[in-house]
Amino acid sequence: MSDSAARRWLQRIHDLAIREPVRIMNVCGGHERSITQAGLRGALPENIELIPGPGCPVCVCPEEDVYHAIQLALNEDVILVAFGDMLRVPVNAPKKDPRSLEQARAAGADIRPIASPAEAVRIARAEPGRPVVFFAAGFETTTAPVAAMLAEGVPDNLSVLLSGRLTWPAVAMLLDSEQAGFDCLVAPGHVSTVMGPEEWEFVVQRHGIPAAVAGFSPESLLAAMYSTLRQYREGRPFLDNCYPELVRPGGNTAARRLLDQVMEVGDANWRGVGVIPDSGFHLRAAYAAQDARRLYPAQQDSARKRAGQMPPGCDCARVVLGKIYPNECILYGAACTPRHPIGPCMVSDEGACRIWWAGGVRERAKDTA
Repeated sequence: MSDSAARRWLQRIHDLAIREPVRIMNVCGGHERSITQAGLRGALPENIELIPGPGCPVCVCPEEDVYHAIQLALNEDVILVAFGDMLRVPVNAPKKDPRSLEQARAAGADIRPIASPAEAVRIARAEPGRPVVFFAAGFETTTAPVAAMLAEGVPDNLSVLLSGRLTWPAVAMLLDSEQAGFDCLVAPGHVSTVMGPEEWEFVVQRHGIPAAVAGFSPESLLAAMYSTLRQYREGRPFLDNCYPELVRPGGNTAARRLLDQVMEVGDANWRGVGVIPDSGFHLRAAYAAQDARRLYPAQQDSARKRAGQMPPGCDCARVVLGKIYPNECILYGAACTPRHPIGPCMVSDEGACRIWWAGGVRERAKDTA
């Protein structure tokens, strides 16, 4: 870290002289990437533990949704588009069958990676004679543009296979469990930009846990860590905003209005975790004509809701929930690498396993059984 402001925040953290172990969960995959790239874990006092949390939408996208997208692309005359990371997410299928969208594309399906909803609209307009299905998986920050796309109106041949999730319910589930696994929370900056920081008030008000919203620079992250540690030391928890340049009270009112117009919130399955109440975005009935789930029900397999978890031996679910570090998974760095991912956490740039691998952690923890 060459930034002098970051060094000052780091010194303030050391000056707090907290002696007991303190566990800080960082929810966002982007935060985990910044922490790893900047080497913040090694710079903090040894007793301060940073735990990556459930901030990777690719990692928690239900297996049955990925399977639905694969079968739809293989068996229907459609163009399927998806954000690039989703193409490599594996499902639990026999080795003779395509086990990812990437493999389905190699088998002849017309599957195209995109970077934004605008690209999906552009492809649909360029191919008016063919149905285009947008497999849209993501948290609030990527789901809001999907809502805006639908609200503005889309070509008749474009539909959406929606797999959107809200971030805070997973943290609420952890805090409501017997073992939350963390003492302080660094809340996601981009999500708070859209939804407002108020979504994270429950962490303080219901559970008495220090919390701070952070941006993605080492300076902002360290400021948030300092804030939560000072709150912890003083026994005076509150929600701090350490990303004021973008995060405002109430969030982005236009984006929230569009989300509410196009989608409703209901129970949703998280891969390997199970159903979390009120954690998923679902298209409202008014948008049924654009709902790929209604248009292509034959390609769904409801039995996968029981069987469609993580692949055998894969511990991505516990990594997502902050129960273990990435390199404590028995497959990490051995059977599972970015070149040959077994679990979704090794696929996405926001997956903790992929981030740790890119950061130079190439072997399993020595005490892993």
